[in-house]
Amino acid sequence: RRVKLLSVDPSNYPDAPREGIRRILEAATGVAHPRGVPLDSSLIAWIRMGTTVATNALLERDGAKTALLVTKGFRDALYIGTQARPDIFDLRVRCPGVLYDEVVEVDERVLLSKGDGSAEDAPRAGLPRVAGVTGETLLVERPPDLEAVRERLTALRRDKGIEAVAIVFMHAYAYDAHEKAVAQVAREVGFQQVTMSSGTLPMVRLVPRGFTATADAYLTPKIQAYLDSFVQGFDSGIGSVDISFMQSDGGLAPAGSFSGFRAVLSGPAGGYIGYARTAYTEGGPPVIGFDMGGTSTDVSRYAGTVEQVFEARISGVTIQAPQLDIRTVAAGGGSRFSFREGLFAVGPESVRAHPGPVCYRKGGFLATTDANAVLGRIRPELFPSIFGPGEDQPLDVAGARRAFEELLDAQIRPWFAAAGGAPLSVEEAAFGFVKVANEAMCRPIREMTQMRGHDAAGHVLACFGGAGGQHACAVARALGMRRVFVHRHASILSAVGIALADVVVEAQEAAALMHGAEGAAARVAERHEALEAQVTEQLAQQGFAREDVRLERFLNLRYEGTDAAIMVQQPLTASSFGAAFEAQHLREFGFSLSSRPIAIDDIRVRGTGASPQPEPEQPPQAAGPPVPCGSGQTYFEGGWRETPSYALADLRPGHVLHGPALLLDDISTVVVEPGCVATVTPRGDLEVDVGGADTPLEEPPAKRPRGHVAGETAWAGARAGDEATAGSPVDPIRLSIYAHRFMGIAEQMGRTLQRTSVSTNIKERLDFSCAIFDPHGGLVANAPHIPVHLGAMQDAVRVQQARWAGDIWPGDVLVSNHPQLAGGSHLPDITVITPAFAPDGGAAPVFWVASRGHHADIGGSTPGSMPPFSHSLDEEGAQIVGFKLVDKGRFMEEGIRQILSKSRNLADNVSDLKAQVAANTMGLSLLRALVSESSLPTVCSYMAHIQANAEASVRAMLRAFAASTGMGGRGCVRARDRLDEGAEIVLEITVDATDGSATFDFTGTSPQLHANLNAPKAVTYSAVIYSLRCLCDTEMPLNQGCLAPITFIIPAGCMLNPSPTAAVVGGNVLTSQRVVDVVLKAFGACAASQGCMNNLTFGDETFGYYETVAGGAGAGPSWDGRSGVHTHMTNTRITDPEVLERRYPVLLRAFSLRAGSGGAGRHPGGDGVLREIEFLRPVDLSILSERRALPPYGLAGGCDGARGENLLLLPGGAGTISLGGKASLPVAAGARVRLLTPGGGGYGPPEGGGQGD
Repeated sequence: RRVKLLSVDPSNYPDAPREGIRRILEAATGVAHPRGVPLDSSLIAWIRMGTTVATNALLERDGAKTALLVTKGFRDALYIGTQARPDIFDLRVRCPGVLYDEVVEVDERVLLSKGDGSAEDAPRAGLPRVAGVTGETLLVERPPDLEAVRERLTALRRDKGIEAVAIVFMHAYAYDAHEKAVAQVAREVGFQQVTMSSGTLPMVRLVPRGFTATADAYLTPKIQAYLDSFVQGFDSGIGSVDISFMQSDGGLAPAGSFSGFRAVLSGPAGGYIGYARTAYTEGGPPVIGFDMGGTSTDVSRYAGTVEQVFEARISGVTIQAPQLDIRTVAAGGGSRFSFREGLFAVGPESVRAHPGPVCYRKGGFLATTDANAVLGRIRPELFPSIFGPGEDQPLDVAGARRAFEELLDAQIRPWFAAAGGAPLSVEEAAFGFVKVANEAMCRPIREMTQMRGHDAAGHVLACFGGAGGQHACAVARALGMRRVFVHRHASILSAVGIALADVVVEAQEAAALMHGAEGAAARVAERHEALEAQVTEQLAQQGFAREDVRLERFLNLRYEGTDAAIMVQQPLTASSFGAAFEAQHLREFGFSLSSRPIAIDDIRVRGTGASPQPEPEQPPQAAGPPVPCGSGQTYFEGGWRETPSYALADLRPGHVLHGPALLLDDISTVVVEPGCVATVTPRGDLEVDVGGADTPLEEPPAKRPRGHVAGETAWAGARAGDEATAGSPVDPIRLSIYAHRFMGIAEQMGRTLQRTSVSTNIKERLDFSCAIFDPHGGLVANAPHIPVHLGAMQDAVRVQQARWAGDIWPGDVLVSNHPQLAGGSHLPDITVITPAFAPDGGAAPVFWVASRGHHADIGGSTPGSMPPFSHSLDEEGAQIVGFKLVDKGRFMEEGIRQILSKSRNLADNVSDLKAQVAANTMGLSLLRALVSESSLPTVCSYMAHIQANAEASVRAMLRAFAASTGMGGRGCVRARDRLDEGAEIVLEITVDATDGSATFDFTGTSPQLHANLNAPKAVTYSAVIYSLRCLCDTEMPLNQGCLAPITFIIPAGCMLNPSPTAAVVGGNVLTSQRVVDVVLKAFGACAASQGCMNNLTFGDETFGYYETVAGGAGAGPSWDGRSGVHTHMTNTRITDPEVLERRYPVLLRAFSLRAGSGGAGRHPGGDGVLREIEFLRPVDLSILSERRALPPYGLAGGCDGARGENLLLLPGGAGTISLGGKASLPVAAGARVRLLTPGGGGYGPPEGGGQGD
């Protein structure tokens, strides 16, 4: 039995699951169970639930009041996180808030031993040595002062109302005694919820483990409160009912052990198990799960085994725990519609169940459900009448039509009239929004399949969720899929999956072993056996006989020196974990590093207690043809079609239905589109053959050629007849779809590069960018990776176009890095460029793709190729104006090795260049697939249209700025700023409001410097395009169109247009930031941010390390500056504290906010950070930084942010030395470098008087 009710309806019932049980009991027994009367639990054998309580608490930040107890020096480590900002174009730098209310720094510390008798350990020879669970030796530098902790916790509970405690100590994954001791004190004080980071998932990396522990402490009381509330609606017998919850990993857990950090994917996990158990057949094609609900759509893949990840970011919180690999896109039945600058937009905002779409009669907003109602895909007369104040009215289709008319009249029709297009009808607009929503849902499916070398078209689409059936045929057709599977209970498949799921218990511990080393195999076997005993005992306590428990062993493995770990299941054959890891690494990343040792990071066991499976239903065969229950008009491509409706309950095995048709039950609708054929299977499920898809189903993984990607030979498959649109007025619906596709291609290139690279800079710090270009080298789409690369790469492409004109062929790949002669940014940023030719072998490429990555070393006078005091380009490394990295398909390894021969890490350079080639190859493949779906002229046409759309957005912004400042038809604004050395950046912006254009004139900027703060023109272009995109403050494509309204005047020989031999390494990382500050100052947009990237490098002849460090963001007219974040032209991640100490001979003594460093103001600037590193052996240290002499400016009366400082603390407390903004020097063991990064400027006069200059 099934009932449909709103998930949130507070005016009628307090809890939807309990209300559902009440209605089921009434329907099943025929006995009234009034609301407000405890339910009879004797009628219930078990209850299994998935819940969104944890997810909603994360989204709404509505968990328990929590205190974070963290190692002294790291109070803000979770606030800073990776230091990257979520949206690089958001000047407000909106980040999800932290989950804790109070922080207690506990003065405790354990250190990793660098080896008995090692020079690094010698100064600490007297410290107690303890054994970690990893097998490592640790040194106890300071145990926690438990009485001091008790005093603080008592005060927090008494005075602050703190309900839960999360304990996160450095290296607790290996040595948990300190966390356990403090946890005991917390319980004695009276805290019911105490979470230790070592007790969640004891893996290396302080920040994600800390997020996980904090999430658990924050969410578990909320779950427990919900469970208490839920059972209060039953009689006293509920205690004997087996109540289980679905966990994020796809297994069930009893209510008593269901915890917050394992609950965040509880609902989606049920759907995954549901389709995996019902849609997949052994040896058959893999299945894509397509779960479309009200607020979002979840997609996943199943090919015989559950696909899991061990870290995911959910609502801004990194959760480190086993969880099903489910990708979520903000496009569901409740996704809100809007029209933005000529683009149809679906989501990411949701109208939610309350107030919901317009048709719900609760004062809601236009959403996908409204479009389907208007298009006749939802029949109000056959849909439950549960809407309106009395829950007794049908869907309001007329109200939805009126809302569409209002949107058309207010925004869409005026835009069409201005663009010379015919006005849209309500149906055309609604159908356009549905097509855009479908494309948004296709994007993660392409990503999940193509990124792993699978053909999306070779999968079965398993459709479920309340709204999935309305879109499944269209989504499958767009992906080239041939078959859609719709379970007979598709609208509640998550519940079906929960009913079919097994009980799962997992145990895991950290390790520090090398695979194949002496004693490693014995240690692994011993720990596996201990963990197996642990999970078996827990399952036995839940009633599972030991012989009925299935045990699986895993190791988390990675190549030494990399961070790309893979959880590998013990092979069923005689092959070793190592062989399985190498095979999986090759499959996942496209390469192996067979010469490198394999590190064992974690040992894991998964125990499964199988749930009883119900007998498959065998409905009676059809006795005749299906009989419609009604008919009506439904809108499809081309217009209205008379469409019969069938009740799903009346369909029987053997029934065949030709589209168009609507298949209805009281919960959902399945739309069988024209050209599709639906067949009812012997079990009563639906299989839909999708017309127009003739791609063969994908072979099972064992038979499929490795690396096959859809569209690799697709140029010739382009549909004829589509060319007619190439010269036609732009269609904003198609424009919106192509915007998704172009950006999706650039993003998939980036993911390919990250996966296949080997260096820390690219794979972990994400210091790279990928883009696609039109036939003329104009930027079409640049994935939002590193802002300093944004506008620079198109110059690099155009230089190579001119350089190799007449001598470029299919199979060629070009490489360059020269900043002044080849459109580069600085020498470590190497650009790889690949042309795409039409199938007829035309002389000129029709597209270009490129990737730019920061290589850790390419020679030069200092390790890392970032010399602080370089005076010429020759001192900064190898220079490439242009070279054929691949010549007609042959990788020119000898040639590139010769060019980069002075690199200190040539092997990684070559490997990363191959990864860049692979990323470009992925981009070409996806462009070919796009062409195959339409035509080459159409794709080229929409490349131009998407550039024109960006141009129109910038022109509109410039006109609005002119109007807001009262400058009339033409006016000027000016700004200037000085670097610490005194060099000046001068800018005059002349805005012509008549056509929305502007001239950016840098006349007056200082001459070229005898230093490395010169910035090539390409960097200035990047800074301006970034600034303009931020100022537009709306979702829009970022491409060459942004610069079309801009005329540049950058005098030759100035520091922003230097000679070809000028040093520029600091211009890319420092001057670029100051150019942005000057542009934003001229527009009055916000105060200055830290104006620096705080470049820090250190190393010796055996290793090198490079990082950039966060600071404060500038405040604006309506926002405070964000603290401890990367701003403007960079967005690279910081190395996790525990990883830093494990991998390098250093101790991270502090990483926290620099309190009070943000400028005061009505809106204060963000604080910089304090980062202090102690060196355990002598190293060479280099610092390249700015804003050490001149502070970040405040704006509109706001005060300046604090200047940064670079200090060297001598060993043994012998003194402190100020290093200035630039330094390069050897430092002794025991010395510490302390970076105090600049704060952001304040905006507006501070309350209480006083103001900035």
